[in-house]
Amino acid sequence: MRPTNQSTAAGRDRESPDGTSRRRLLRLTGTAGVTGLAGCVELPNTLGDSADGTDGRCGSGSDPVDSVSEYATHPDDDVSLFRRGLRRLGYFPDEVVPSSVRVNWTFPINYVGHTAAKSSPVPTPDGETIVFAGDSGWVHAYAPNGEKRWSTLTGATKLGFHGSAAVVGDTAYIGGYDGDLYALAIETGEIVWRTRSEDLEGTLAIGSSPAYYDGVLYVIVEYGSPSSGALWAFDAETGEALRRDDRIWGQAHPSPTIDLDAGRILAGSNDGVVYCWEFPSLEFAWEFQADADGEQREGGAFRAGAEIKGTVAAHDGYGYVGSWDNNFYCIDLADGSQEWVFETDGSIMSNPAVDVDEDIVYAGSDDNHVYALDAGSGELLWSADVNGRVIGALTVTAGTVLVGSYDSHLYALDKATGERCWRVQNRGRVTSAPVPVDGRIYYAERGAFSNYYDDDAETVLDDPGHAYCLVDGG
Repeated sequence: MRPTNQSTAAGRDRESPDGTSRRRLLRLTGTAGVTGLAGCVELPNTLGDSADGTDGRCGSGSDPVDSVSEYATHPDDDVSLFRRGLRRLGYFPDEVVPSSVRVNWTFPINYVGHTAAKSSPVPTPDGETIVFAGDSGWVHAYAPNGEKRWSTLTGATKLGFHGSAAVVGDTAYIGGYDGDLYALAIETGEIVWRTRSEDLEGTLAIGSSPAYYDGVLYVIVEYGSPSSGALWAFDAETGEALRRDDRIWGQAHPSPTIDLDAGRILAGSNDGVVYCWEFPSLEFAWEFQADADGEQREGGAFRAGAEIKGTVAAHDGYGYVGSWDNNFYCIDLADGSQEWVFETDGSIMSNPAVDVDEDIVYAGSDDNHVYALDAGSGELLWSADVNGRVIGALTVTAGTVLVGSYDSHLYALDKATGERCWRVQNRGRVTSAPVPVDGRIYYAERGAFSNYYDDDAETVLDDPGHAYCLVDGG
């Protein structure tokens, strides 16, 4: 079955300056559902495998912008976050992806078979240090040339880190699967402060990536008994807990999204609900329920079947997020009403990316496809088969969509057509966000395991998951 658009509203038909809607302009360019296999060549990389690429520049119709707005990044120039900014857009219009790539350097970082997406690299605002976190409790800092600056072992040794750091000035903040929140010095890796699980009403884990604004960290945490969560606010200077709202059901993994223009902070959870608060007051505003149809959980408090694992992307007053109910939703941030819904052939747990200039949202699904959707209407512009589930975060650049796949490749797709520009083969499944910085691309993968889904055989780690830095292969 091909995915179909099941809009419950007419959708927003945003217009260009000459009165023509962006949706109409995109149709006129001839975008279509393709997989883009033409023109591939073999390129060497340090894995001894291959990267497939086209002869022309990837996304050749787009040029990088001279400056990036606060909408795409953070209003403070000394802050770097997961998905780049408070709105969690994964949007890098100032970065051009090379037409061919090679692995410049790599190091082992992930050793645990836990199926959550792996932590994504986060650069410091000047791009001179990249912070990586692994699933065995280590946090690392590397220079762009591959020089290791430091490695710090934390108390999160069992399942480590799956959320990503928030870098603010000279400090990196990250939550672990030990339920603790850490602050580390960017220069040395020293732990500046650590707020422990027992100080947070016994958190089970922190799988979300912190958001930072005006001296305050905002973090979603998980509790185990009952299965629930909470939004916490912390003083970034000291780690002191300032406030919490514990209305969340289901163990919440997504990171909090903040839209300053809309005055909203929001996050989804395993109960299939997106919870939204006014910002910065944290007064509760509304909740949106996805189509949960599974068994009852926690004494009937919620139903399974519509788990929301991905982080909401906020654009132009609307939120975009997928669910395990196979649907990708557009939600009005003002009141939580559904603007439109797009159905795929698989559950959705990846983080979408939004090109705010073209009004296009890119989403990945467990049906092995990436979808380009008109942000205003939900209309399908193209789809591309990436030969495996997409559970990590998508990234959109000046001309390219970067996406990791369960087939152990990182893909670069032309953002206008979905045609494949190149792919790089890796050891394990690529589930972190690809992060482009000054012509380099950083990302991480899971470990490669034998018998992971075989209950009758011992699971064996064949090769640790690595962090990678790709450079121009030309």
